[in-house]
Amino acid sequence: MQVLAANQKSSIIIGAFQAGLEVEVLAEVRVQEGEPLENALRRFKRKVQTEDIIKEVKRHSYYLKPGEKKRVKAALARKRNRKKARKEQD
Repeated sequence: MQVLAANQKSSIIIGAFQAGLEVEVLAEVRVQEGEPLENALRRFKRKVQTEDIIKEVKRHSYYLKPGEKKRVKAALARKRNRKKARKEQD
């Protein structure tokens, strides 16, 4: 991943480099006239977090075999069920 930032009139773009120079834009925030860069960065971070971009990048960062995927999925289901049961007890 690479974060590109130019002057305040431009955009802050996060991109994932794929084959060669092809770039997929995942999140974009326009910097308004006279807006501090810190505010735009804060908006950008919030947007990335709400769109679950980091989670998606981590999920694609390594390969899971189909059997491993099943085990992970089952473990997450067990965790959700335990949490749900704990909430119902209270």
